[in-house]
Amino acid sequence: MNLTFRKMVPEDASAVEIVEKACFSMPWSRQAFWEEASNDKTYYLLALDDTKVIGYVGVWILFDEAQITNVAVLPEYRNQKIGYRMMEKIMQISLQKGATAMTLEVRPSNDSALHLYEKLGFKSVGRRRNYYEDGEDAEIMWITDLAKCTNAEVI
Repeated sequence: MNLTFRKMVPEDASAVEIVEKACFSMPWSRQAFWEEASNDKTYYLLALDDTKVIGYVGVWILFDEAQITNVAVLPEYRNQKIGYRMMEKIMQISLQKGATAMTLEVRPSNDSALHLYEKLGFKSVGRRRNYYEDGEDAEIMWITDLAKCTNAEVI
């Protein structure tokens, strides 16, 4: 595998939609990703194997807070630390763009994601009841000092 990372542009929306549909039962549309990539308050980082989009992570950066919107890796590429490396990079990017804290929501039933986020320094601070379409709660997780949890190298 030849793993690289780069910023998503609107023209990547159809490739990202393929990953989204492979990972989620209620996927975002291609239009939604095109709009996200066009928004100056968002940053989407793509993971590529050569030229194939195999994963992505998105963040909204508002003032000094960064909110992870979604994280996905194609099923056949999981368990290779791609999600971890994408999260490390989006944390670095968010810090460089002025964020000092980061938050996300995750399904309490998603053990692998919970483990990943805890490993990166996120702490659970509560739940949003009935957050997901199927009625499952969302675990709310925060990093309150992003600089302490990142290797702030410029990428």
